[in-house]
Amino acid sequence: MDEETRYEAVRSRDARFDGEFFFAVETTGIYCRPSCPAVTPKRKNVRYYTTAAAAQGSGFRACRRCRPDAVPGSAEWNVRADVVGRAMRMIGDGVVDREGVSGLAVRLGYSARQVQRQLTAELGAGPVALARAQRAHTARVLLQTTDLPITEIAFAAGFASVRQFNDTIRVVYALTPTALRAAAPRGGGAGRATPAAGVPLRLAYRGAYQAGAVFDLLSDEAVAGVEQVSGERGGRTYRRTLRLPYGTGIVAVEESDHGPGGWLDARLHLTDLRDLTTAVQRLRRLFDLDADPYAVDERLGADARLAPLVAARPGLRSPGAADPEEFAVRALVGRGEASVLVERYGKALDAPCGALTHVFPEPGALAGEPGPLGELATALADGRVRLDAGADREDAEAGLLALEGMGAGVAAVVRMRALGDPDVGLPGVDVREGWRPWRSYGVRHLLAAG
Repeated sequence: MDEETRYEAVRSRDARFDGEFFFAVETTGIYCRPSCPAVTPKRKNVRYYTTAAAAQGSGFRACRRCRPDAVPGSAEWNVRADVVGRAMRMIGDGVVDREGVSGLAVRLGYSARQVQRQLTAELGAGPVALARAQRAHTARVLLQTTDLPITEIAFAAGFASVRQFNDTIRVVYALTPTALRAAAPRGGGAGRATPAAGVPLRLAYRGAYQAGAVFDLLSDEAVAGVEQVSGERGGRTYRRTLRLPYGTGIVAVEESDHGPGGWLDARLHLTDLRDLTTAVQRLRRLFDLDADPYAVDERLGADARLAPLVAARPGLRSPGAADPEEFAVRALVGRGEASVLVERYGKALDAPCGALTHVFPEPGALAGEPGPLGELATALADGRVRLDAGADREDAEAGLLALEGMGAGVAAVVRMRALGDPDVGLPGVDVREGWRPWRSYGVRHLLAAG
């Protein structure tokens, strides 16, 4: 997009571009999302940024009116398979917070200097700045939705010290943590909660969202002990357990309809709040909340075969997976056998929550199984096949196909769902080249239509 197009999006307050870019106003020192309802600034005073981190790095603070840090992420990072795209997915998953820039570089197969240079050149911010912006957003969510002590929030959000936490909040929001908590919106939404009641969240999406189709799929796939879908269609609740870097979690997501550009209401219970950022990003991938439905529907709607399906289900998503390794195992063995594996090898929750009793077993626990399952579990456990947020999709699929008993159909489904690739065709499905780079969504339309 050129500056003329971006300014027109700002002038018209076009929510389609929220998260795709940010704009800052030199005369106010504030950066916003394109749909900010404030008075449109003069063109000469506007600067544009690809990421919130880049705007913060240039000295701008987040607008308190449109809360630009709460927008859906850019769909670009899910489409791209290059170093920058993979890095952005891993930063979102919390890799920099847990392993530092050196750990990110090792996972990408580059030096830390190369990663810094590429991200800065393209996004205007390096991995530390990008992770810092993410930590600030996590801290704001905890400050404004829970009554946790501020010191606990500092470390739960990933900051190394309370001083670093205080300094960052002042820079990003021009408020102290205490003042930011006091400025929390009152009334409506999920509301503030005590830690025991979990962390209430609004998982934002752009455009139309076919929640019914997503919940139908999750209901059909639900594995006993790990997942549960309850309630009547249109008001269902999806609940599941999560295996996370520092502990475990339980999440409940509502089939709420807040219209185009709305959100899904969710609540997270975590044994360790340091997992909040990672858990939120994995839920966003599971529900495909960072997709660009405008671009998808425009491309697929131009195909004569898909046009009536797109018109019937605008904003149809291609769900991902909350745990890529878990999904790979489930795709291989099927729903029934997956339930047996949960009973036999799954980690029991310290306090079962209704029908949720276990966390799906880690690959290492399944490595002793005979046949293809043991082959897959061993390859995942020893790292020969990587399915993490920043895995190279071509390498991952090739590694899967090299395993005994792994068919092309299973490998393709794993690439589509576990790796979140938006451009995958399934064997046996008539997928056309004109659907690129959204073939996964075309497949989903065909399956949803029966």
